[in-house]
Amino acid sequence: MDAANPLVPATSDLVWSGGAVVALGLAIWGLVSLSRTAGSASSLAVALWAALIVLVPVLGPVAWLTAGRRSAVSRPRV
Repeated sequence: MDAANPLVPATSDLVWSGGAVVALGLAIWGLVSLSRTAGSASSLAVALWAALIVLVPVLGPVAWLTAGRRSAVSRPRV
């Protein structure tokens, strides 16, 4: 007896699993990048970026890696 679900092909499982791995990798990359630049940003900004990275799976890390990292580096902390 075949245990495969005929309504959901195996490639669908692979695509969703790959997407989850990519989202997790982006989140880890974003959090590591955020932690490296945390000294040049305010505590509130770091907390908000961390929440965005964790709570919004793909868009949060992409937003940090494209826009947030540049603004945190260019603006020195006072």
